[in-house]
Amino acid sequence: MTISATRPAPISNRDDALPVAEGLVETASQPSRRWLRPALVERALPLLDALLIIGCGIGSAAAYHLYTGVGLGKLNVYAAASVLVAINFCLLIAVQHGYRLSKLAERGRQARMTAATWSTVFAVLLAIGFSMKVSEEFSRGTVMTFFAVGLAALLAGKAATARLLAHALRAGTFANSRAVVIAEFGMPPGSRAMAELRQNGYRLEQILEIAPDDLGSPLLMSRIGPRLDRLIDYARQNRIEQIFILMRWDRQHAIDSLLDALKILPLPVHLVPDVHVARFMRYPQIGTGAIWTAELRRAPLTLSERALKRAMDLAGASLALLLFSPVMLAAALLIKADSRGPILFRQTRNGFNGRAFRIFKFRSMSVTEDGPIIAQAKRHDPRVTRVGRWLRKTSIDELPQLFNVLRGEMSLVGPRPHAAAHNSEYEKLIAPYAFRHHVKPGITGWAQINGLRGETTTIDLMEKRVELDLWYINNWSLWLDLVVVLRTCINGFWQRQAY
Repeated sequence: MTISATRPAPISNRDDALPVAEGLVETASQPSRRWLRPALVERALPLLDALLIIGCGIGSAAAYHLYTGVGLGKLNVYAAASVLVAINFCLLIAVQHGYRLSKLAERGRQARMTAATWSTVFAVLLAIGFSMKVSEEFSRGTVMTFFAVGLAALLAGKAATARLLAHALRAGTFANSRAVVIAEFGMPPGSRAMAELRQNGYRLEQILEIAPDDLGSPLLMSRIGPRLDRLIDYARQNRIEQIFILMRWDRQHAIDSLLDALKILPLPVHLVPDVHVARFMRYPQIGTGAIWTAELRRAPLTLSERALKRAMDLAGASLALLLFSPVMLAAALLIKADSRGPILFRQTRNGFNGRAFRIFKFRSMSVTEDGPIIAQAKRHDPRVTRVGRWLRKTSIDELPQLFNVLRGEMSLVGPRPHAAAHNSEYEKLIAPYAFRHHVKPGITGWAQINGLRGETTTIDLMEKRVELDLWYINNWSLWLDLVVVLRTCINGFWQRQAY
């Protein structure tokens, strides 16, 4: 990341190049090639995505209709619908900055963004079509085929693009902007900042290195004057487009002096973050009145993301209660017939921001412990009732937590909440444990579908569970929640770790 110190201005169009100026360091020469501009790639990829989507839409409709023997009478309707899907998909990806060169090489992020956006576009367009009573124009088989084929094609295309772009960035294919560097002696060689500049479109033609003693001297300009003049002449005569200053940010006198001397060049000057500042500049820059701050840690979910997750929770919990109400009624009757005690078990847990709440579960034990010392359930635990053993094995005992979801205390997906007694203990033993409270706890979670549920007999097991929970928090998306719910429905109702 760079901070612009002066505004860009028109540059010379001369094609001739002069020999290396005396006192300057010439960078490694680049092989002659046709340099590819990043802007061309960023503008071409939305068009390629759109063509791919339209091709998948028309191809899916044609293949499905020929397979079913219906014919190709409505192919123009499906072509128009494919164009509509393509436009919405590409616009949503562009809004998320998904076509920026720096994002395109991130394979995992591209896959998650593509899957979530593709699913959202289909869900919204289907809802609009249903409300406008035009959905009967489309075959359900064709729509489902288009969704599956289009998603597979986009994911494959994004993966191939990410691989090619990662290789191109390493090879310097996008280096088309000529630049010179003024640096503190010893900082450029092996510098990560220099490598990033080369990978992201800059050809570093010359480096003027200045000794630390000179940078700290009030006579800086008289000491480096001749070398700086030669660099300025070189920049004027060799189509240089950018100037980068690479030195410690506490050298304010040197930076101001160089900026003043370089004002005769109509070129942008950038101050590259030094090694101490760079780690903070990776974070988003937030305007707070007249100053800018680096947001070192943001809320795990934005306001819109929380609203989206809450909408999914309300819809999913309501539907689940409707579907599982006969199962819950049967479980309640069996609990009452099997042993004495309440049907529902309530226990204090810690939720979002560490706030305490009472979790609902079907009672599966002969005890209802909720105090400072609580023993975890073990295999063949004598406290577990006969019906309770079956309830725990099938995870039916967790179904009353749907009411916690409707009350806003829990989410369908999130880190599983532990008893308050265990929570306090693990916060002291595992440093990042408290980060689990940055989102609402869930009925199911990323750790649970990856095999970490039930009793945690060692600290290592809990550390692994916390690691998976933190991965979920840092990588949340609506698509990820849907994956967790789906995998829970498929695999989560009978697991060895549940006892």
